[in-house]
Amino acid sequence: MRIKAPWLRAAGTRAVLDCLADGGWQVYLVGGCVRNALLGRPVADLDIATDARPEEVIARAAACDLKAVPTGVEHGTVTLVSDHRPFEVTTFRRDVETFGRHATVAFSTNIAEDAARRDFTMNALYATPEGEVIDPMGGLPDLRARRLRFVGDPALRIAEDYLRILRFFRFHAWYGDPEGGIDAAALAACAEGQEGLDGLSRERVGAEITKLLAAPDPAPSVASMAATGILARVLPGAEAAALAPLVHIETLAGATPRWLPGTQGVAGVHVLRTLDDALAIRDAASGEGARVVVIGAGFIGAEVAASCRSMGAAVALTMSGLSSAYISERAERRKALGELEDAMVTDLDGS
Repeated sequence: MRIKAPWLRAAGTRAVLDCLADGGWQVYLVGGCVRNALLGRPVADLDIATDARPEEVIARAAACDLKAVPTGVEHGTVTLVSDHRPFEVTTFRRDVETFGRHATVAFSTNIAEDAARRDFTMNALYATPEGEVIDPMGGLPDLRARRLRFVGDPALRIAEDYLRILRFFRFHAWYGDPEGGIDAAALAACAEGQEGLDGLSRERVGAEITKLLAAPDPAPSVASMAATGILARVLPGAEAAALAPLVHIETLAGATPRWLPGTQGVAGVHVLRTLDDALAIRDAASGEGARVVVIGAGFIGAEVAASCRSMGAAVALTMSGLSSAYISERAERRKALGELEDAMVTDLDGS
């Protein structure tokens, strides 16, 4: 199987791939760019794996008149800039010892060893400079079936970085088949390892939750998080019962939600401390489809629920003392289901 994409033939891409290949090293495109190319989805980042060591990549880049930035040399990563585009070039690695998010790695010349340390099988796909797909971990059948599986033992992959628990639900929302269900072994491992989430920074957790909720239909993944107790761990008191109906209403209305800029450094995340804060979100969302996670404290209860309704919001994640609202422009949905939405919101906030 080969990938065929304009970015593979682009001058900047060819310059990097040819530079390393002509130096005698193995060079492969890897991860999301290969996965998305096979799915026909947009590709943002182009990551490259090679058996060349960082110092060799830097020296070779200089010989090819390419800019090299040592963005993570200790982990084997050098960023090459070609035709104004960055390419992360990382040496094949194998884990020697892991400490949650951190790991001691050794460089390798073996693509299978490099693939074995990746998170999911569909992310462990490689492609040669000619586009031929290399699949050391059996990711192609999983990708075709839209089945998200960890590489190897799920518990070991999670222990290497507990953020992979949230990444699992996020990737399932974007790439999994909701009709096919969620991988049982992976779900069990996530449930078993969820205490590890307590050690993650709020920024990392918030970024993953935002990306998850931005999926076209995050409801099945969020429901699985709720069933395992993971949703309550990362959003204490959260109740996701109305998320699926909200997504259904958006679909019927043809609404295309977008994330509003966040107030806490994470897109779509806002803290409500006063009614003015809620009104500001209402004004920002007015007349446009939007998804926003709104977190507030103190007075939340009925006043925040009323504020959400006044700004055309449906509350899909509600909490006592701490509230998270999934906001979508209401006028468009009203065309589809009219006053039924009022009943849904009323049931949610208990008023």
